[in-house]
Amino acid sequence: MLAVSDEVDIALYADVGSVREARLIVACGDLPFDYLGCLMNALDVPLVFVPGNHDPDVSGYRTSRAGLTLKAGLPARPPWPDGAVSAERAVVDAAGLRIAGLGGCLRYSDGPNQYTQRQQARRARSLSRRARWRAARDGRGVDVLLTHAPPWGIGDREDRAHQGFEALHWLTGRLQPSLLLHGHIHPDETPARVHRLGRTVVRNVAGRHLLDIEPGGAARRSAADPQHAR
Repeated sequence: MLAVSDEVDIALYADVGSVREARLIVACGDLPFDYLGCLMNALDVPLVFVPGNHDPDVSGYRTSRAGLTLKAGLPARPPWPDGAVSAERAVVDAAGLRIAGLGGCLRYSDGPNQYTQRQQARRARSLSRRARWRAARDGRGVDVLLTHAPPWGIGDREDRAHQGFEALHWLTGRLQPSLLLHGHIHPDETPARVHRLGRTVVRNVAGRHLLDIEPGGAARRSAADPQHAR
């Protein structure tokens, strides 16, 4: 799984050979959609994403039973690449994994994809209900939780724009995913730490990271990832 967020890797525009083994791309926000489309087309694999605070508003879109993308009941072209799948407040299946998504960051301006702690808590409860309904139908739980902002106190920062969400602690406990992937926090020169929330591994995937994960199993960084040794 190629996990990307926040920072464009220019080298991948020219050559995706270093991540060719990826069978899925997951994106945690704040990346140009043309960059994501380029990766998806070059690797010819599914792409699942959640929006960040610098992305356009992706709310209000839904897919009809006939496969048409609708907004306010009318056919509409979404801003993301053709074939990409939005996991925003949704539960989706891709490449054998079940993925739940909750994008956005803590509200600090009037921009899109920003929420108060209370608003994100409501959204988290809605997502939990959807995941529970899916699990009741087929017995499968969530493998990966995709977010833009981190959980509060887990790799976040003190300034308001980069504080995490308290509700992600509750949501992680409810869903029990093997992996929570987020972006939003740029690690600068220091590699981001790997954290844990109970059984869930929490990773900041700003930049690009190649990970190995099996449905229902723990995740590890692929030895083929050029960032593996750092």
